Order: sequence, then structure tokens, then C-alpha cells
Amino acid sequence: MTSELVVDVQPKEITIAVLEDKKLVELQQESQEGSFAVGNIYLGKVKKLMPALNAAFVNVGHKKDAFLHYLDLGVEFNSILDFQKMVEDKKKIPQLQKMKLKPEIDKEGSISDILKVGQEILVQIAKEPISTKGPRLTAEISFAGRFMVLIPFIDRVSVSQKIKSREERARLRQLIQSIKPKNYGVIIRTNAEGKRVADLDAELKVLVKRWDDHVGKIMKAKAPSLIFEETGRTVALLRDIFSPSFEQIHVNDKDVSRQIAEYVSIIAPERKNVVRDYSGALPILDNFGITKQIKSLFGKTVTFKNGAYLIIEHTEALHVIDVNSGNRNKSKLGQEDSAYEVNLAAAEEIARQLRLRDMGGIIVIDFIDMSKGEHRNKLLSKMQELMSGDRARHNILPLSKFGLMQITRQRVRPEMEIATSEECPTCFGKGKIKASILFTDTLEGKIDYLVNKLKVKKFSLHIHPYVAAFVQQGLFSLKFKWKKKYNVGLKVIPDQKLGFLQYVFYDKDGNEIDLKEEIEMK
Repeated sequence: MTSELVVDVQPKEITIAVLEDKKLVELQQESQEGSFAVGNIYLGKVKKLMPALNAAFVNVGHKKDAFLHYLDLGVEFNSILDFQKMVEDKKKIPQLQKMKLKPEIDKEGSISDILKVGQEILVQIAKEPISTKGPRLTAEISFAGRFMVLIPFIDRVSVSQKIKSREERARLRQLIQSIKPKNYGVIIRTNAEGKRVADLDAELKVLVKRWDDHVGKIMKAKAPSLIFEETGRTVALLRDIFSPSFEQIHVNDKDVSRQIAEYVSIIAPERKNVVRDYSGALPILDNFGITKQIKSLFGKTVTFKNGAYLIIEHTEALHVIDVNSGNRNKSKLGQEDSAYEVNLAAAEEIARQLRLRDMGGIIVIDFIDMSKGEHRNKLLSKMQELMSGDRARHNILPLSKFGLMQITRQRVRPEMEIATSEECPTCFGKGKIKASILFTDTLEGKIDYLVNKLKVKKFSLHIHPYVAAFVQQGLFSLKFKWKKKYNVGLKVIPDQKLGFLQYVFYDKDGNEIDLKEEIEMK
């Protein structure tokens, strides 16, 4: 299996798509306008204590106060408070390695004994704001790398349970224990298995430096304020999933491409040439067939094999997936074997959908009924196998007597939702449009306005692929006539995101030119 990463950088958002054998398996979209990303560290202010919940609400600058439970304070919270006090009193940053750590907090304690309203505390985003809820916080500060997670104010080393070899676990623990600075804790990740001491030492130094570089901001900060911003979503995703199976990483922005190339050169110098700048005429997502896959995979109904399909519904509390055989008909197979075959294919698509949409919480799947226990057990094993590569923590229960499978999956950010139905761009849902034969006249009028009024001489026109084909057909096409008549540098770009009679103009630097006409309905 080969993997590719496609990064589409637009003025308002960045879209990151992961392809496995050309099939879309992960999609991330991050607003360029800033967000409360998992891993960001803030100096927050306690706004309200909730003794009944043993929790507090903390202001970190979000419209909704963030939630901090007592158990998320971390056992080293007393040391963090002592560190903050030293910063305030001495007006300089104390060296963590020379500090004497405070006793751990009582696991059965009360939030009211530790915090008070108005107190400023150092916190980190554990879950992004979801629906009407604010961010979920932790006071156990950590810095994630590819091979390890660094935790200041705690002096212990732990190893991922996914590393099964007892000898390897002991090697890694002893190795990290010998090279880590005092008063820093380390969680060794699965990716560290088999890695050399030089690789681990290099990353450890990078993570310690990250703490040293940002901790100074506490001195000048006034709550609420951002102390440390987690690595951009592109690099963060790459950090978790990068492997030798990546053949290419395609990026349509030179700055982001440079950031990714720098990161890859650090973690895998031999793979630094996989980063490629994309400069094609087509939008990057269209060029790699991603736009079409998005439209077909994010609807309520998802077809997957020989007419079979899934119905996906979701509420605030849970997701429900119904498996249907559709108009599928195989005379050679009986009802039981046919149901088993459809369910196996459905399990493959469901595992892909959970990862693609980043669905979390409780997922209930209504498979087609099967009477044989052997088939039910094989289906469970198949689902466990398919989800073994899912980075989100999850738990899969066997089928109930009603044929329902329950899955819980970690949710740290909102579920990916993309509208696959389109509002008519010319009638705006009213049901009446101008005569389509006049559409090319409208385009020419806009080109005339651009050239003679706005004095723009070089631009590109994005239109639906069918319309683009019509505009460019023949030796003396409409495009040719427009370029000659108005003496302009015009590019016509087919764009699958646009409706039939929708258009967007861009200047030579790739900035959209706003030419939206008023809605005229007669």
C-alpha cells in the first residue's frame, strides 16, 4: 500500500487529504483565521468553580469558558503552581532542572482546595470546542514529538503498551532515563520501537528547547493569553502518520511546502525529496481526484459495493449506521452467505468512514442479520483488523442479539461535515434562472468590466468543467475570441467545486476578484 499527502492551501483554510492507493482515507480542514487546536498552551484565568462536578471553568479567550476537571490537573500541579509563583516573585525564569518538585496532589481531592476564582493557571487544550461546548483542558503540560511526549515537572519514564517486546521496552526505558534532563517526564511512543539513541536524543533536545523557548512568555503574559501554539495541522498530522510508505507529499503553497520539507529533513533525512510543489492549472484537489471522492463519501447515503449502501445519521450523543444490500442480487449465494458478504464489505467502508469523517463518541452499526455464530465472530474480527491502524483510541463490542455492533471512538475535535448537495448558484433556491444560453454573454460582460473598468489585464476564470469544455471547444473558441477582442491574458480553469452556471475570477496572484452580481428575480 502506498500513501500520498495532498495539501491545499487557500486564503481562508487549509485542506489536508491522505490517500492510500489513490483512495481518500483522511481529510482535515483547518481555518486560517485561527482556532483552539489540541496542544495549544494558554495562561488562563479561573472563572467559576463547580464543586458538584469537581471541576472549574477557565477563560482562555474562547467565547465559551473551557472545562477543567480535577483529575485533569495532573499529579504535578503543585509543582506547576510553585513554578508560576517563582516567575512572579523573582521576575525571571527559574531553571526547571534545579527546582525541587512539590508533592503530588491527592487523587481524591477537591477542586475547591486547589483553585480559586480569579487565579491564573497554565493549561493546555485537550479537546477542541465541539458543538455548543467550549474547549476541554488539562493542566498536565506536554509536548508531543514523533517518538516521545515530553512532560515537564514530572520525573518518570513510561513506555507505550503497544510495544510488546519486553527487551525493547526495557532498552527504551533505560536509554531515555539516561539521557533525559532532571524533572522532565517522558512517554515513549510506539514509533520509537527500534530507533537509535541518536534519533531519540535529537528529538528529546528539540522538545526540551520548545519548552525553554516558550516558557518565558509567562512572565509578560496577561490571562487569557496564548503561550505556545501547537505545530500547524499539516506538520502535526505528518508527525503522527509519516512512514516510508509515503511516496509523495503534494503542496500548492511554497511556504507550507518549505515547512513540511524542513520537518521531513529532521525526522527522516533520506525521505526529504518526497515533498513536491504543485503548480498545475487545475485546483490541486481536482487534479488528484479528491473533490469527486469528497462529494461521494460525505453524504447521508454512501454506496460501497455492487449496489449495497450505508445510511449514516448522527446526533449530539451518538452516530447510527445502517447497512443495506440495495438492489444487489446474487443467485449463487443464499441469504445467509449474501448477508455475510455484504457485511464484510460494509465493515471495510465503515472503518474508512470513521477515520475519514473523524467520527467520535458512540457509534451503533445495524448490520444485516446473520444467523451463524461463525459469521458473526468473523465479522467482529474483520472490524477489529480494519480498525487496527486507526490512531484514535477505540473499543469494539461483539454483535448483540439484534445484530447491532457498538463502537466507542476517541473524539478530540469536531466531526468533519461537508455538504454534498449544492444550492443553485444562479437562482439561490428560488427555482427560476436566467436563460442559460445567455451565460456566455454574462461571462463576456464580466471580462469587459475587468479589462476596461478595473484595468485587470491578466486573470483566470474558474467555471464548471462542462462549461469550460464549451468555452474552449474548436480552433476559434470563445476563449480565443475573448483574448483577441480584449487583448488579455486569460486562463480558463475547470473547477469541480462550482455549479453549472457559477464562475469565479482570480487575479495573477491567485486572489479572488469579487464580481458577484445582485440577485435579480423577475
